[in-house]
Amino acid sequence: MFRFEHPYLFLALALLPVLGILYLGVLRWKKIVSRKIGDPELVLLLIRNFSPRRYLVKFILAALALVFLVIAAANPQTKGKSGPISRKGLDLMIVLDVSKSMLAQDIKPNRLERSRQLVSLIIDQLSENRIGLIWFAGRAYLQMPLTTDASAAKMYLQNASPDAVPTQGTVIGEALKMAGAAFNSQEKKYKAVILVSDGEDHDPEALKMAKSLAASGVMINTVGVGSPEGATIFDPSTQDTKRDASGNTVISKLNEPQLRDLAQTGNGVYVYLQDPAAAVATLRTQLATIGQKQLEDESFVQYNTYYFYALAIVLLLLLAEIFLPERKPMPA
Repeated sequence: MFRFEHPYLFLALALLPVLGILYLGVLRWKKIVSRKIGDPELVLLLIRNFSPRRYLVKFILAALALVFLVIAAANPQTKGKSGPISRKGLDLMIVLDVSKSMLAQDIKPNRLERSRQLVSLIIDQLSENRIGLIWFAGRAYLQMPLTTDASAAKMYLQNASPDAVPTQGTVIGEALKMAGAAFNSQEKKYKAVILVSDGEDHDPEALKMAKSLAASGVMINTVGVGSPEGATIFDPSTQDTKRDASGNTVISKLNEPQLRDLAQTGNGVYVYLQDPAAAVATLRTQLATIGQKQLEDESFVQYNTYYFYALAIVLLLLLAEIFLPERKPMPA
């Protein structure tokens, strides 16, 4: 398999038209200067050994040097041997609710912080799997595609907050749809979702999507965060408790029935989050019923690089451009 490690660097080739314009501009400037000298015979005498053809060749050599320099920077590669690390696991999408209702403090310090602790433990204790991350509120956003890079997952988790999703709400159905799209559609097993939410808003599309994912071999596990009694929500933007349009204080409650239905439909398990370690143990036991497959991740594939060939061509082209004179030799 042939690829470029940094394909975005090919944008630098947009400089070629600029070089072409500069080349034509220099030619125009030379003609203007020659006319200003005045005497055509004198001008022809002065430039009698100048070769427009050689000047064009020098420009082409410089332009080709730029092309191969960009190719070298993009680093052409071919796939080599796989790394020494062999893993078995499954594909696991973690779908985390980051809506403002997750700031309720019916569990300490708040629902979102307790959920982040849970996800951090999942990443640590299920690191043999490929893990992807989705944050959702009023919209769902893919934060990290499936990968075995646990350190990257931890980095993304640090930024999980309501600020990461500007539209507020709880669109569980959209989040599940995005999770399903992240899996390999050709496989009918080795796929699972862990949905962490208070399930506050009733999303009629969520159950339909859960049925669709279950039919494609995806196990859906849900984790309920919060309490059925509910709590007020502290809004950092207003430094006050959240209120509805009528000015009444909003009480956010855990919607356990919806989360249980989603887990049951998705052939998974519902876990009420109290102790993150106990919740991870329950989830791990449930996920073990899926089985495991051999995983290959780009992080553990060695690539053969060939940038030095392109650099060698750049050097040869520049040397040719430097040593090729603009002027043709004068006749003896």
